[in-house]
Parts: sequence; structure tokens; C-alpha cells
Amino acid sequence: MRADVLVVGGGPAGMFAAGTAAQGGAEVLLLEKNSRPGRKLMITGKGRCNVTNNCGLDDFFSNIPRNPRFLQSALHRFAPEDAIAFFEERGLPLKTERGNRVFPKSDRAVDVVDALTEFIRRAGVRLRCNAEVSELLLEGGSLSGVRLADGEEFHAGKVIVAAGGKSYPLTGSTGDGYRLAEQAGHTIVPLRPSLVPIETVEDWCGKAQGLSLKNVTLSAVGLERNKVIFSEQGELLFTHFGISGPLVLSLSAHLKEPLQDFCRLFIDLKPALDEQMLEARVLRDFSENANKNFGNSLDRLLPRKLIPVVVRLSGIEPAAKVNQITREQRRRLCGILKALPLTPWRFRPIEEAIVTSGGVDVSEINPKTMESKRMPNLYFAGEVLDVDGYTGGFNLQIAYSTGYAAGLSCQGGPL
Repeated sequence: MRADVLVVGGGPAGMFAAGTAAQGGAEVLLLEKNSRPGRKLMITGKGRCNVTNNCGLDDFFSNIPRNPRFLQSALHRFAPEDAIAFFEERGLPLKTERGNRVFPKSDRAVDVVDALTEFIRRAGVRLRCNAEVSELLLEGGSLSGVRLADGEEFHAGKVIVAAGGKSYPLTGSTGDGYRLAEQAGHTIVPLRPSLVPIETVEDWCGKAQGLSLKNVTLSAVGLERNKVIFSEQGELLFTHFGISGPLVLSLSAHLKEPLQDFCRLFIDLKPALDEQMLEARVLRDFSENANKNFGNSLDRLLPRKLIPVVVRLSGIEPAAKVNQITREQRRRLCGILKALPLTPWRFRPIEEAIVTSGGVDVSEINPKTMESKRMPNLYFAGEVLDVDGYTGGFNLQIAYSTGYAAGLSCQGGPL
């Protein structure tokens, strides 16, 4: 079977690439290994799908920790405002929430998938599902198509690889794109999980399992230079292995392994209060509980599951009477409340990550066209590339923008 363009992978990058190329008149065949496209997209944003981030490009690039300069051309050509217009023009109303995160008004990820599926259908893309690509067809050093795992071959003048990363493998992201890239002579920057929960050395997190803290500040201090490398306010969740939640996912994009040698973590449980205000608050609580044991006096200050942790770290005897606690002990308690310490141990497995960090070395890719510098007529888009962003819709926008750039390049029209 022949086509002008073959697209490997039916995620957001692949569908944008396929639809854009087809709109320019190219005959496009989209090969998807699952029974339907957009499977991973269905579970993003807890099933709501954080479509993009409604921010300016300066803010956008500040949320891309890896290779933001590579994305300059693609993002200027297809910016968040273009993504918002794309979906709304196709009958999908959107809304902007905290942190400029954009969601469908329906709060249904399936509506996003349906809009993209309708886009490729109307553009004239041929879709072939249950088609797992196993290798590129290289004849005399030139690219001529792809071969499926079952041996079937498809030929085309151009191939766009948008096969995703290695996170959430049950959705089909099993690293196929990296294997195809290596076959074409590309360098793969070592993969690691990003936007992923973190295991901690401390076992008390397991005892606080299920506790969600809102409006706390999580900070990471690097051990090498004793500088703050991350500090944000938001929501954090304790789990049986350590910590998770939006703050932790964002934090993970800033860290390097081995985590235990890289940084220490601190949770400010009372970010709205400075040290003086917090000490006044503690004094007030203590005066109302003067005859209580210290271990029974913190109910109004802390969630129940954290009380034994803070008591132990404070070094104050749980049975000590509140009216016997010294000023120095009280200040030590306030110090714990403002900087509850944690030691990161390791990332959770890459299978639990939202995105994969690492991938095809972008120095080997033309940033305007997404074409390989190693293999003419081979293009890459989306998570397979060594670019990733923080949580908040940035990674999906990267998928759209790089997919759009690749698809536009395969139209044969002006760039």
C-alpha cells in the first residue's frame, strides 16, 4: 500500500501531523497500534484533559525545562491561542482554570479525542488501527516506508514518527519511536520519568497515606550549592511510598538522580504565616491548652495524621505539659511547621510518569520542519523528542505544535 505520507502514532502529535499534511493535499495514512486513536489522551487530566495552557509564549517557554529554544519556531507557528481556536472552531467549548489551564467545558477528555478524530476524518486521512510499526524500510540508505509487526509493508515518500514515549505503556506508549529513530542513526538522550511521584527515605509518609495537603509550599534545596531549585505552593498527597500530587509532579521535572544526593525537600505547612505570625498562633493555641499534654495540643494546628510526625521531629516529649514548653522548644516546633523535612529517594517507575524526559536528540532535528538531519524525509513530533514541560497543558501543546510543524512540512507548501 502506498501513500504520500505515513504517520506512526495516533496520539495528539500524530493526529495533528496527519490532519495538517492532508489539508495541504497530501495522501496520508495514519498507523495506530491500538484499536482507536487517542487512548493516552483519554486519561490525561484525570479524564478531563488539560488541553493547553492559556499563557503568552514567554511564560510558556519558562515552563519548558528541556530544550525550549528548539520549540521557538514550532510554538510561534502554532501557539496556545491557536490550539484554543482549533478546538472551539470544531465545536468544543473550552474554559480556563487556575494556572491558565485549559479544559473542555464538558470536563470530558473523550470530547477532545473526538474533535481530533473528526479533524483527521474531514481532512481525508486514512486511519489504520491495530497496526504496530516494527521498523523503517530503508533501501540503499533511503527511507521508503515502514513494516508492521505482522510483516505487512507500507510505502511512502515521507514518514512522521509520533509514537509517544514510555510512560503509561498500557496506552500503547512502549518506546517504539525510539527504536525507529535509532534505526535511522539517531542519538537517544537517556530516558527518565518526568511529572512522576517520588519515593522518600522516610517511612512516616506511609503512615500519613491518603492525607492531602492543600495550599502548602514544597521546596527543594540542592545539596551541591545549597540553593533553592524549586519552590511552589499548591497541593501535595502522601502515599504508601512517599509523596505525589500536582506539586510533586512539577517538582520531579527539576530533579536529577540519584535524588538522595541531589537535594532535600521541605514542606511549609503554614505558608500564609511568617515566623512571627506562626509563633503568635502557636502561643495562642498553647494558652488555650495550657494543661494538656503536648501530643494532644496540636489538633487545631495540624491534620491528625501529621501530629505524631511533627511531635517526634520537634524533640518535645509528647507527655510534656504545654505550659512547661520552653521558648526554644516552641521555636523549634515552628521551624518544623515551616520546613517539614523529607529526603527524596527515587522516582516512581517510568510507567507511572505522565511524560518521558529524554528521547530523540533535538540537535539532530530541524526545528522548523521537524525533519531528521540524519535521514531525509523522516520527521519526528511529540513526546518521542527530547523536549518536555511542566504540568499544566504544556506537553500537549508541544505535541500539537511539533505535529503541526511536521505536517506542514509534508504538505510540500511554503514553510
